[in-house]
Amino acid sequence: MNGTFLKNYGNMIWLLCGIIAGSILGLILGPRVTILKPIGDIFLNLLFTAVIPLVFFAIATAIANVDRSQKLGKIMSVMVMVFLGTVLVSAFFTIVTIWIFPIHQQVDTQATLTETVQQLTLGEQITGLLTTGEFFELLSRRAMLPLIIFSLLTGFAVLKAGEAGEPFRRFLNSGNEVMKSLVIVVMKAGPVGLGAYFAYQVGTLGPQLFGIYGRSMAVYYGFGIFYFFVGFTLYAFIAGGVRGIKTFWRNNIVPSLTALGTCSSIATIPANLDGTAKMGVPQHIRNIVVPLGATLHKDGSSISSIVKIAVVFTMFGRSLNTADAVLLALGITVIVSMVEGGVPNGAYIGELLMISVYGFPQEALPPAMIIGTLVDPLATVLNATGDNVCAMMVTRFTRTNNSQLPATEAGG
Repeated sequence: MNGTFLKNYGNMIWLLCGIIAGSILGLILGPRVTILKPIGDIFLNLLFTAVIPLVFFAIATAIANVDRSQKLGKIMSVMVMVFLGTVLVSAFFTIVTIWIFPIHQQVDTQATLTETVQQLTLGEQITGLLTTGEFFELLSRRAMLPLIIFSLLTGFAVLKAGEAGEPFRRFLNSGNEVMKSLVIVVMKAGPVGLGAYFAYQVGTLGPQLFGIYGRSMAVYYGFGIFYFFVGFTLYAFIAGGVRGIKTFWRNNIVPSLTALGTCSSIATIPANLDGTAKMGVPQHIRNIVVPLGATLHKDGSSISSIVKIAVVFTMFGRSLNTADAVLLALGITVIVSMVEGGVPNGAYIGELLMISVYGFPQEALPPAMIIGTLVDPLATVLNATGDNVCAMMVTRFTRTNNSQLPATEAGG
């Protein structure tokens, strides 16, 4: 049991050890800790350069390997709408929670950060969000979404090319494996790199920095637990009424414990498939929704994405109360939920996208990465088990007679 726990949570434990050690150094050394900043910069630069090609290969490969013979029709359409709806609901109510319980802390960042935040109009943000003027600009971390769009188009082009595109598809598969290994290698330095950067932040911004992280954790775990019980219960009611609620919670215990124990949505797929079968979800629906949900649907990540944005906004003196900021936050959240699934340390893609869209400097990345590490256990539970209640709703909405879950299966 201990070996399994260390295997699943070992990386998180090492990252936390590095963060704690960096915090202690920052408190002891104070402003003198800036000597450690280059170590953090080197780690971030390696991560930036490794993630860019990884995004291209991961997304293009996923699309290029789609089985064109599958006719999913209505199930796929309903599934996309359900996934999109739950992600937006979780993200929006996280924003509302932050409005009610603001992550507010007086931190003087202007004197310590080495770059300034770029102020853009809404039109400029949308243009920069979707496109670049030159191909080489796709290789910049400031053009994450254009790179994602280009990767999707490349994958579809491989599909369209058929047999002629087969050699290129094999190249994408190989490149994807190589770049995943590269990111894993770079992340081995995570405890040292993040530790050094956190030491720099604590030493220059002061102990009040802990107030921001404390408040963000309170918001995430408070709302996350509320969403787990109340949100999922509401979704189960939509899928099957009162009986649906009882069926869902009776059969969602094992998947929840599996997600918590493995800290992996992918590893929870077998438990989810078994659980959704007992929830009355037909095989042809659960075999589509559960595996795709593990990579494309992440309510827990949508909540953490909003919390990360709020924390970075607080540190840089920005407000999350404007319409354009909220709309961009919701858009980023949807993309993060879809993109990060099949990629190791995939949440960092969302964090890179965030600082790119809002024009934040690279100093915004470590706080977001730290929060992602701290919320990972609950995020995994929400990500993984949210697929089960979505499968129930897809079953409900794809039934032509608008009936609820079948009584014979739901009772199992």
